[in-house]
Amino acid sequence: MLNTPLTDVDHVARPMVAIGTDYSPGTLLDFHTHRRAQFLYGMTGVMEVNTDDGTWMVPPYSGVWLPAGKRHQVRMNGVSTRSLYIEPHVAPRASCSCEVLVVTPLLHHLLLASAHIPALYDESGRDGALAQLLLYELQQAQALPLFAPLPHDPQLASLCRDFLGQPHIHSLPEDWARQLHRSQRTFNRLFRQQTGMSFAVWRQQACLMAAIPKLLSGSSVTRTALELGYDSPAAFSSMFRKVLGQSPTAFVQAANRQEEE
Repeated sequence: MLNTPLTDVDHVARPMVAIGTDYSPGTLLDFHTHRRAQFLYGMTGVMEVNTDDGTWMVPPYSGVWLPAGKRHQVRMNGVSTRSLYIEPHVAPRASCSCEVLVVTPLLHHLLLASAHIPALYDESGRDGALAQLLLYELQQAQALPLFAPLPHDPQLASLCRDFLGQPHIHSLPEDWARQLHRSQRTFNRLFRQQTGMSFAVWRQQACLMAAIPKLLSGSSVTRTALELGYDSPAAFSSMFRKVLGQSPTAFVQAANRQEEE
């Protein structure tokens, strides 16, 4: 089903409903929720997903898992999507938080085919088998660390949002502590309590999330690294490879191949 409103088919008595939708660049889907869990896959472009917990950056050949009832906002940057809406009792992911998941070549082609599954599909036929395989592949999908949780403390959250808009790898925790009128030790403890990770790890995540859309839009590794404050392209590439398992160049090449399929 292509460009079909979820409200038209949400009531259908099937474990999964698959919808394909095209979005123009810059489209913003404001905060909303779904009764069903959702797996949102952007076949092209980059998605930015915001929830009350934080921000996820979702590059091509990956998708975001949204648990049932999770309030979320999505900014689409030239994205063509496939969405699977899944009844909560058959949800293949146990996490109650959002996750960015790797879309393997097999899952990619299954998601392409999902747009042709009717809402009221034959559960004992080919479409039913396809739906079951989609759920299994989602269960097995690898999660990517592309998340920057937002703290609940209003002042700290404001600093985090400003940083996400213009991240720099050498932003210093003592500067943040000074702006909050706290000691560095108190700041470090507060930051970990509020986000579940150290400031250094969170800062790296934010820089990585900013790097991906830059690279996919054609920015060179050198330019991206310098814009984010890295001392050298090699230092940036080392971080990228450590977190995502491949170099920035290989990452972009894989994304381009996926879009050509």
